[in-house]
Amino acid sequence: MRRRVIGLVVLAGVVAVAAPAFPFLARYGTLPHKPDGPVTVLLAGVTPRYDEQAPVWPWPARPEDYSGLTDTIVLAQLRPDGTTNMLSIPRDTWVNVPQYGWGKINGSNPHGGPETLMGAVQSLTGVRVDAYALLSLNAMRAMTQAAGGVTLDVAQDMKYDDNAGKLHIDLKAGRQHLTGEEAEGYLRFRKDNLGDIGRVARQQNFLGALLNKVKSPLNWWRLPGMVGAVDRNMKSNLSREQVAGLLGAALSGPKVAMHTVPGNFGGGTWVPDRAALSQLVDQNFTDPNDPRRLSIAVVNTAAPAGSARRLKDRLESLGYLQVSVSNGTQGSAVTTVTGPQAERILRDVGHGQVVQAPGVPGADVTVRLGSDTPAD
Repeated sequence: MRRRVIGLVVLAGVVAVAAPAFPFLARYGTLPHKPDGPVTVLLAGVTPRYDEQAPVWPWPARPEDYSGLTDTIVLAQLRPDGTTNMLSIPRDTWVNVPQYGWGKINGSNPHGGPETLMGAVQSLTGVRVDAYALLSLNAMRAMTQAAGGVTLDVAQDMKYDDNAGKLHIDLKAGRQHLTGEEAEGYLRFRKDNLGDIGRVARQQNFLGALLNKVKSPLNWWRLPGMVGAVDRNMKSNLSREQVAGLLGAALSGPKVAMHTVPGNFGGGTWVPDRAALSQLVDQNFTDPNDPRRLSIAVVNTAAPAGSARRLKDRLESLGYLQVSVSNGTQGSAVTTVTGPQAERILRDVGHGQVVQAPGVPGADVTVRLGSDTPAD
């Protein structure tokens, strides 16, 4: 009887600890597995919108719809071995927002939602984004509370009051253990000579301290609460397969490296150094085994008219960056793929077979479309 009571008490404790994560697990219920390649997720913290028609001051925040400006933008890529690269993108970075033209990147989300923000990040970095996760202002506060606070070094005294934004910061320089509310102030503070770049540095300092805390086995019991805190304050298009891959990569022991978009201040914006950014991306965010890096020549030899163009459009929608099309002399009735990673690329083509044959000069992979190609 006593053992049964003890067992029930232990079970109740486990359920109580895990309960905050149940909604997340119910939605994404899946087992961790190592992904075939990197999973790249765009993380963005969204500022609240306030009800300017309210009869009270400070104006109350409107119900969160995740349509506001993005104060924090981080491109996170997890590889199967647990290696994680995170690229902080200053909110004032000057970019060409798809369908809207040039402007600060933090205005992409209000213009066209997370898909437009993803497009702006892809245009800036050249890195294909697999999914997004938009976090409300409450997310970091709630997650820090669930983590039991975070200890980090505060570089300088921070004091700032913004009644309209309900932001009150009063931190002293030195080693500090921050509560959720204090961590929020630390992350939102901008009143220093470095402006947005100083804020990015604090974001990275905070994330490093938080990751170090959760790596300790003594704090693993806090993870369900942290997952639940984020889940309650997040809008995302992550799929079950992607979540399974992220969990599988994380179980390998995350090895995190943080980077910032290189550039300079100019006209109230952050002007990226495109050459330095391209080098940074090539060194840290490019998977050498990703077939989408290869140049693909699609040659129509016996397929219905327009087939090469349709395949080019499909491959580009999957993230292939260098696809050319042409017509060739009458060829085999069977579509063929030749070149490195041909088996992998054949899966995206959807039909045909791999052969060993000379390819189009200058192309890594050649796809010759035969008469077995569907008409549409």
